[in-house]
Amino acid sequence: MALASMEDARRALADKFGYCSFRPGQEALVEAVLSGRDGLGVMPTGAGKSLVYQVPGVVAEGLTLVVSPLVSLMGDQVRSLLDAGVRGSYLNSTLSPSQQTTVLQRALAGAYDLMYVAPERLADPRFLEFAQQAAIPIVAVDEAHCVSQWGQDFRPSYLAIGDFIAALPTRPVVVALTATATARVRDDIERLLGLEDPFTLVTGFDRPNLHFGVERLEPKRKLRRIIAKAQADPLDSGIVYCSTRKDVERVHGELVAAGVAATRYHAGLSPQERRVNQEAFISDDAPVMVATNAFGMGIDKSNVRYVVHHNMPGSIEAYYQEAGRAGRDGEPSECLLLWSDGDISTCRFFIDQESGNEELSPEEAEVVRASRRRMLEAMVGYCYTTECLRSYILRYFGEEGAPACGDCANCDGDFRAIDVTDEARAVMRCVQELRGRYGKGVVMAVLRGDSDERVERFGLAGARCFGSLADGAPLDPREEGPEAPRREGTVPVARLREVIELLAASGYLDITEGRFPMVRFGPRYREAAEPGFSLAMKQTVKVAGGLGRRAAAPGGRVLGAGAFSAGDEALFEALRSLRKGIADAMGKPPYVVFSDATLRDMCARRPATDEEFLKVSGVGLTKLKRYGEDFMAAIRQFEEG
Repeated sequence: MALASMEDARRALADKFGYCSFRPGQEALVEAVLSGRDGLGVMPTGAGKSLVYQVPGVVAEGLTLVVSPLVSLMGDQVRSLLDAGVRGSYLNSTLSPSQQTTVLQRALAGAYDLMYVAPERLADPRFLEFAQQAAIPIVAVDEAHCVSQWGQDFRPSYLAIGDFIAALPTRPVVVALTATATARVRDDIERLLGLEDPFTLVTGFDRPNLHFGVERLEPKRKLRRIIAKAQADPLDSGIVYCSTRKDVERVHGELVAAGVAATRYHAGLSPQERRVNQEAFISDDAPVMVATNAFGMGIDKSNVRYVVHHNMPGSIEAYYQEAGRAGRDGEPSECLLLWSDGDISTCRFFIDQESGNEELSPEEAEVVRASRRRMLEAMVGYCYTTECLRSYILRYFGEEGAPACGDCANCDGDFRAIDVTDEARAVMRCVQELRGRYGKGVVMAVLRGDSDERVERFGLAGARCFGSLADGAPLDPREEGPEAPRREGTVPVARLREVIELLAASGYLDITEGRFPMVRFGPRYREAAEPGFSLAMKQTVKVAGGLGRRAAAPGGRVLGAGAFSAGDEALFEALRSLRKGIADAMGKPPYVVFSDATLRDMCARRPATDEEFLKVSGVGLTKLKRYGEDFMAAIRQFEEG
């Protein structure tokens, strides 16, 4: 049975959210949900996943439940809804017991259209009793990949969602949404949430407004790079992700010492300090947030202009989700990954030390760890690849044949490719001869002809491959005569280690888990013996400033094809200042008032009447009444000089 009409949905989209039409993918999913059919949507961050359940929640009769994993951001999401004139609410541990009782009573009385809840809440008998009394037409599951053990963010509490839905007296329509899900994860979502013949839509994973870059830097140079980036764009909001709390503290301290308005977030801080720091970032009082991956899931802040990773994440899924917090408003934004050899070792250590979830048996936990190791190799491959970074990501998520974007650091040519085919073939021959029984250190020592303690102990000095990458060794092992071309210089350890990692990341080799990881053949090992085999290694060219080859406006702002004039930029800054003042006075984050994209559309349109103001993207009736007069006055004042 239909929950509401698409005509109602389009009216709500315009009046409440200020958009004249749905984005690609949104309309089909909304129509499916309103027709009474379950839905599964995989849409990139910034594509408007929230509207897929928010619009139906506004027009459907009853209370739409939204299962969201991050308690700390529910308040911000609800404030954004209220500012748009939508009756939103949330129920989580930040509310006192009496406040929770009031929210439930008001919900039963029909005071809300949507309610955000954490997955753990569904297991509360009191909440189940409430839900069985309420009229719930829709249950939306945000960040739905959390239900799958194959995803990068598995949360056991998500496994209870299916049972909760089954316990309701009338089964609601269920819509599951995520930004990052491979085919295997999508199958898990459908099965574990009990979706019934869902309308499944995968709109694609591309984020055209994001510029991707990868730079290999040692730790001290990483710090200098991050400081330079933050100083190049002092007014822009950015996130710096670190793998450990210790790194968060160090990077944050260096940024503050350099005069950057930065704050920090990790699990070692008190809940109150985390809340204060998060609010400082969201309100643009501290434009730069330095954090572990404990920060950010479900973040609504739309004007994050850059995300820098101080360390390599453990998977492409994790990286793309975290990097995807940049540019949610569609404005040009930058995603920069800084990494070093130590990051790979740290990721492997975390995987091996992972205790697993109590809900999993030891065998299941080992399967999860094996999956994590495969995901890590793909992440390592991203760091090493000389191909288009965007194409690499899209192919990982199943979008085969994605063309080079022409707009990432690799396509820009911010590196030079070094042919390491000879070294790669030598490594493969050595691994074959050693039968995959030794680790990287032994393999490298044998190839370099180093007579260290391990080589002597295992009797490997007599191996055919011993010294094959040492100074004076034949370039081609098949040519042993005095006239054969000889190698000039022994291959450095650092370069050889990188060749091994690159072979592993590409599937030619496999590095086992455990305390003593061994190097053995991977699934593609036969290809390395074929005549056409080649391998190239990336050497990054030093990039000046914070933006590489991208065009920048005054003040360091990255511009896209529709670059503003200096006058437009000046008006944008004036409107941004007005937005900040209004937001502070009302106790709201600036992006809740208007997104950067909406401010830029104002600069382009320069509306002078209510009718013209309503044509600005992101302006609905509620926001026109609330803010229109102030912003149109600021535009008039600017134009009058």
